[in-house]
Amino acid sequence: MNDELRTFRATIRKFVQEEFTPHQTRWREQLRPDAEAWMKAGNVGLLLSDVPAEYGGGGGTFAHESVVVEELARAGVHFASFIHDNVAHYILSCGTEEQKRNWLPSMARGQLVGAIAMSEPSAGSDLQGIKTTARRDGDHYVINGSKTFITNGSHAGIVCLAAKTDRAAGPRNISLIIVEARELQGYRVGRPLDKVGMQAQDSCELFFDDVRVPSSNLLGSAEGRGLLQIMENMSYERLAIGVAAVTTAERAVGIATRYAKDRMAFGAPLIDLQNTRFKLSECKTAARVARVFLDDCIERFVAGQLDDVTTAMAKYWLTDCECRIVDECLQLHGGYGYLTEYPIARMWTDSRVHRIYGGTSEILKELVASSL
Repeated sequence: MNDELRTFRATIRKFVQEEFTPHQTRWREQLRPDAEAWMKAGNVGLLLSDVPAEYGGGGGTFAHESVVVEELARAGVHFASFIHDNVAHYILSCGTEEQKRNWLPSMARGQLVGAIAMSEPSAGSDLQGIKTTARRDGDHYVINGSKTFITNGSHAGIVCLAAKTDRAAGPRNISLIIVEARELQGYRVGRPLDKVGMQAQDSCELFFDDVRVPSSNLLGSAEGRGLLQIMENMSYERLAIGVAAVTTAERAVGIATRYAKDRMAFGAPLIDLQNTRFKLSECKTAARVARVFLDDCIERFVAGQLDDVTTAMAKYWLTDCECRIVDECLQLHGGYGYLTEYPIARMWTDSRVHRIYGGTSEILKELVASSL
């Protein structure tokens, strides 16, 4: 942290408290944030904070992105700006100069909302099992298929799509193509998905029926580079999830501690019971260890020195740690912890998906195992 980051944090925290937090109940009921929330986020500099200023971004580093993710998680706000920003980084790292200047400024302003469309009903972790195809037809691709679990899907104006461009090319048959979704014939947004947690976060299905996209929207200089591009950019999403995990764990400890001091049991505050103090001590210690590990990863990532294996370690361990801590903190609430009006109950259901998306814990352990 430095003074510039502290000032940025204060700006983002004030914005989230005033513009996002008051609407969380309604966002959960409608299963997505308000569309205008994206424009407001863009106006305050919440979006693309770590994209160069020449492309409309904030000109910062992943430390700025971490501040954004932390402040959203600290407020319990489900607004998947990190997915939106991840799309921007795919364009930034793989796109042409024309693509960067065409799309990134509008994404920074919140005029274009980004989504990543990889998972399908029959293919999640196994991306080589996807069935969506992009067939070349002159200067266009004709896309057919469907995607599911797509965060920001209903508001998306720009979709980073994984599709098979050559069924006979083995691992090199997948390409990433940018789909400009607005008023696009054959493109359809499905129903919002009613999830266990993170109800306010927009998730839905996408359908592509003979959708025609300019061949110039291909990311990269040639077809078949999709899997490599995904592997090269996955660390961004995984580390952002780690940031949310640690912040959520710290928030859970704070909430449980306050509850234990206020709640009376057996004629005294709950925190006077040794078991309560010991459990909170364990949780606080685990959260502190997680924070130290995370900060080290962020520093190394900003310096371009964080390897894929360490990122995998961070994402799987930090999210596992988060879920253990939140579960213990819910337990200390007793019956009240099971009521959705209490933040700890929502945190319990919300945090569970962190061990699934962005690479399941099992897949990440396989990646770590490859380094043994």
